[in-house]
Amino acid sequence: MLAPANRIVRGADYRSTVRRGRRSATAHVVVSVVRRPGADTGPTRFGFIVAKTVGNAVTRNLMRRRLKAIAHELLVATPTGYDVVVRALPAAAQAGWPTLLEDVSRSFARGVEKAA
Repeated sequence: MLAPANRIVRGADYRSTVRRGRRSATAHVVVSVVRRPGADTGPTRFGFIVAKTVGNAVTRNLMRRRLKAIAHELLVATPTGYDVVVRALPAAAQAGWPTLLEDVSRSFARGVEKAA
């Protein structure tokens, strides 16, 4: 479970991250990463978008829980001061845990390289 300090909750923050952030995509997810100005010491925040195209409500909630668990694992080695939005694509519903973990980790690392 992500701590409240590590969550993006405002719609404006989601929009600005998706619009201004560096995008990195795989077959299962699209990750947008932006460095927050003046937030070098602030925590990295994650947000998740799982649209109806991914599946029914049960499938979407399962995907959201998996993505949150992956973000929780990434926080250990994550630099501070970033906003990250992870958008699940329809193919993510059939992906296993190791595949999702690798895709999100790789996309996040590429996004941080581009955003820095």
